[in-house]
Amino acid sequence: MAFADRFVADGSVAPAGYRQLSGDSVTGISIGNARVAFIQALNQNIRMRDDGSDPTTSTGLRLHAGQTIWYLGDCANLKMIGEASGAEINILAYK
Repeated sequence: MAFADRFVADGSVAPAGYRQLSGDSVTGISIGNARVAFIQALNQNIRMRDDGSDPTTSTGLRLHAGQTIWYLGDCANLKMIGEASGAEINILAYK
């Protein structure tokens, strides 16, 4: 049985907001009570952590420029940083 055949969603989600971050500073993305986020990295690679610690340009999960990911968890603890100046991050949040 394929993984997709066993996956069960926990219900519907409602929009909680949108944020666009630019530059290379560490940023928390708390948007309301968001528990899901669709994250898009543009222009530069970004690093992200969700354990409350600040990522650096060399530590944290790397998201390459042009990639997107779904994040499921407490968005209030999610922090991001651009690996180089000019990074742009687009975030759609859901609760």
